[in-house]
Amino acid sequence: MKEIQEDIKKFNDEREWSNPDCIKDLMLNMTEEIGEMWNLIKWVDTKKQQELIKDNRHEIEDFVGDMLYLILKIAYMCDVDSEKAISDVMKEYEKRFPKEKVKGTHSNTFAGGIDLK
Repeated sequence: MKEIQEDIKKFNDEREWSNPDCIKDLMLNMTEEIGEMWNLIKWVDTKKQQELIKDNRHEIEDFVGDMLYLILKIAYMCDVDSEKAISDVMKEYEKRFPKEKVKGTHSNTFAGGIDLK
């Protein structure tokens, strides 16, 4: 992950795209990407969503790639080690969502889910 983050930084530096003013724009771009993915599967049941995902594999891969690129760009621009960040979050999630208590449920505590935060 660290190597990919460095590759993204090099790519952006070579194009003079590492402007700290653009962090908010990157977040807006992420929102747009989520909207594109949502448009693919909105208002249909789970079975139809799975069909659409399977039938539109390229669009899904493009979405994941775009999101990873944007997240890792924000990470290097904010001087965040993405490997450490995900490791820390996974450790926190292990505590917040113990498998013995949450298996088969969700984390929305307002709807009966479990989150030990």
